[in-house]
Amino acid sequence: MVDFTDAQLERYSRHIILPDIGIEGQSAIQEGKALIIGVGGLGSPAALYLAAAGVGTIGIADADRVELSNLQRQVIHFTSDLDHPKVESAAEKMRAINPDITVKTYFEYIQAANIGQIISDYDFVIDGTDNFATKFLINDACVMAGKPFSHGGILRFHGQTMTILPGQSACYRCIFPVPPPRGSVPSCSQAGVLGVVAGILGTIQAAEFLKFITHTGKLLANTLLTFDAKTMLFRKV
Repeated sequence: MVDFTDAQLERYSRHIILPDIGIEGQSAIQEGKALIIGVGGLGSPAALYLAAAGVGTIGIADADRVELSNLQRQVIHFTSDLDHPKVESAAEKMRAINPDITVKTYFEYIQAANIGQIISDYDFVIDGTDNFATKFLINDACVMAGKPFSHGGILRFHGQTMTILPGQSACYRCIFPVPPPRGSVPSCSQAGVLGVVAGILGTIQAAEFLKFITHTGKLLANTLLTFDAKTMLFRKV
């Protein structure tokens, strides 16, 4: 169990007083390792909340640089970060929130040649990517490696997420066997997205990791959670 300092006990006090978390749960969080692939709309809130929660090691992987159009929803990046690598921008904010944590950055594209090595060091993966090729790659690599992960996707006013526990639950490819034909589904840059939708979904993904690492509650395994921000209708499939 982690030997917390007085400052850490105060920082994490709202977790520690929760009967389902306590000192043991906060110790698990502090010893946990989460990898966020994509530090954009979904990865931004996930990274901020996991840093604030005290997750001991957080990896962030993204090959993009901050663009002006990102700032409408990617809240971890500021105007002063324009043209900077997203992983550097995000790591700076995460360390500023919580100097106790370790942030590892991967300024590279996630592909078949490197994904196995990168995910091997982590307990759980959060998929914050915005293209189907990478989503299917993350699914296949995590299933083969036995790594739990959270899928997330957003478009316009809609979001969807599910948690995959390899060997215990359905995976992304179980629901969607093959990627859709190229060009059949527009991207956020083509169809748009309400910025706060990314925040809603990214924080749900962060919650799934915290529940996983502390063995608290029920995960979204074998369950696809969808929501429509226009009506605030949430549905589990």
